Amino acid sequence: MSTNIFWQESPIGKTERQKLLNQKGCVVWITGLSGSGKSTLACSLSRELYTRGKLSYILDGDNLRHGLNKDLGFKAEDRVENIRRVGEVAKLFADAGLICIASLISPYRKDRDACREMMQGSSFIEVYMNMSLQLCEARDPKGLYKLARAGKIKGFTGIDDPYESPLNCEIELKEKEGECPSSVAMAEEVIAYLEAKGFLQNQ
Repeated sequence: MSTNIFWQESPIGKTERQKLLNQKGCVVWITGLSGSGKSTLACSLSRELYTRGKLSYILDGDNLRHGLNKDLGFKAEDRVENIRRVGEVAKLFADAGLICIASLISPYRKDRDACREMMQGSSFIEVYMNMSLQLCEARDPKGLYKLARAGKIKGFTGIDDPYESPLNCEIELKEKEGECPSSVAMAEEVIAYLEAKGFLQNQ
């Protein structure tokens, strides 16, 4: 890191931006296996927030690999850098006063914890999509499990690379009778948490 750089303060801070938007900036970090419904929840949550007049932005893991992280592969060190970059961008969105919805497998606990440490106070909300491998593999919306089982994808989370479940997440969404809950039901559970914690109104 260069020593010849200096932090430039802005005359308009997070507090002023939050008052303008009448909400509090935060990061809703959705983690879970491929096929667990992360992107579905992110889209439903963003839509429900919009109907309430709340501004959010989705950082989708696959989408970011088309631009910001297109130079990264899936080796262990690349995965670490992938999550670090997303964490830094999510932090900026939250500082801008937005509800940032980050939707990534983010399989390693230490990487998610590092993102949490970037945030101030309780503005990092980890949502764990606790869906079984059997359910995710049965859904397999992108056909990735089939490719992984055939040996065409190496280092695939849940098959030949581990997923480390959160130990102290704020929200845990579980399958019911072998099925993933509806996207609206899951979004409403997250919104109820945001309301209870005061993120949907400025105080």
